[in-house]
Amino acid sequence: MGARKHNQPRRGSLAYSPRGRAKSMEARIRAWPEVNSEEPKILAHCGFKAGCVQVVSIDDREKTPNAGKQLVSLGTVLVTPPVTVLGVRGYSKNVDGAHAEFDVYAKDLPKNIAKELNIKSNDGALEEAEKHLKKIKEIFAIVAVSPRAAGLEQKKPYVFEAAVKGGDVEKQFAHVKEQLGKEIKIDQIFETGASVDVAAITKGKGWQGVIQRWGAKKKQRKSRKTVRELGSLGPISPQYVMYTVPRAGQMGFHQRIEYDKRILIMGNTENNEIKINPEGGYKHFGLVKGDFVILKGSVPGTYRRLIKLRSQIRNAPAKVVKPNILEVVV
Repeated sequence: MGARKHNQPRRGSLAYSPRGRAKSMEARIRAWPEVNSEEPKILAHCGFKAGCVQVVSIDDREKTPNAGKQLVSLGTVLVTPPVTVLGVRGYSKNVDGAHAEFDVYAKDLPKNIAKELNIKSNDGALEEAEKHLKKIKEIFAIVAVSPRAAGLEQKKPYVFEAAVKGGDVEKQFAHVKEQLGKEIKIDQIFETGASVDVAAITKGKGWQGVIQRWGAKKKQRKSRKTVRELGSLGPISPQYVMYTVPRAGQMGFHQRIEYDKRILIMGNTENNEIKINPEGGYKHFGLVKGDFVILKGSVPGTYRRLIKLRSQIRNAPAKVVKPNILEVVV
């Protein structure tokens, strides 16, 4: 196997391309898992990244050398305040894709959310929407979360869609209709031991060169005027730079989704079962108050950033096994 040339990036460097800045602080979720159940269920929640802890548990993975032994793993703490169901949205589909047919909002919304979003109640819209359910293919719940509920300073809430799966369209519509204007806690959607997919905006690192951004090899000392640039941008013909040639540009602040993050702990700070706050609070967040979850492993994004949680879309197990947690080291 030959050595890598100085103008070639590392293998797999085109896995995420183009590497442009995200358009919003809120990540989008564009795919949802199917639910083999007749009971409708909302498939998403969200939280705010607080910090990291060490979780001591018994390794329950079968067919591994460490099975049944003590395992110390990294855990990411997310503050998960309840989300408010603002409304319901129905999509029809044709050869051109999905089209929103109706948006129906709750009559009595919390004042802070109604004021910030300028949402007006639409009386009679629920009955009108039910008449169009025959051509509806997907039902989504429109939910909102207030950063202030997590102890942050931002006033404006985040509003996003959460898919509703299970049963037929009529059952899904009735399920969201029943939840309109109510708050949903994270333990009503997920359970301890289950795995979720996390969507977030990664930590921004600004404009970086090809060595840092793509992992290209530096040139030899004194070989040319520069050391941290590519030796060649390509051949004379064709007379343009191919997209496969690494270039300088934006690094970080990208939208990313990471799969299969296991929920190790789900709790509330008022119960005092597990000490989750270090002395004086987390360095970049402060004290965690209210509902929280601890996910195994790392999560994209910096502290205080919105993290969306979606039901597991890959490798979903037939049965959820609760982890055996011994200790949390903060």
